[in-house]
Amino acid sequence: MKNKRKDNRAMLSPKGKKAFRAFAIVTLAVCMIMSMTVPVLADGEGGDPISVVNNLSTFIFGLIRAVGIILLGWGIVQVGMSFSSHDPSQRSNGFLTLAGGVVITFAKEILNLIMGT
Repeated sequence: MKNKRKDNRAMLSPKGKKAFRAFAIVTLAVCMIMSMTVPVLADGEGGDPISVVNNLSTFIFGLIRAVGIILLGWGIVQVGMSFSSHDPSQRSNGFLTLAGGVVITFAKEILNLIMGT
């Protein structure tokens, strides 16, 4: 009697094997990192909930500002490339990206201006 069970590894192509290997490595790394976390206990100082929310707000607006600066840079590159290739659609996309980058970069200031604070 022959064993009719198929070897699952033989069913994967070489690309599939590489992808599975990469997935397994990333999963193992994430599990190891998550298992090495140390709980942080709150100290008596800085325990004010408002200061925690303000710090989180500052951090999030910093991330938003970083994305806006990246968009500003990409918009400048697109506008420059559109002038060299004489492509009006790329030029309009570049200016739109540039305007969006300015709005995103200064989102906190714009919100403060709207709120009146």
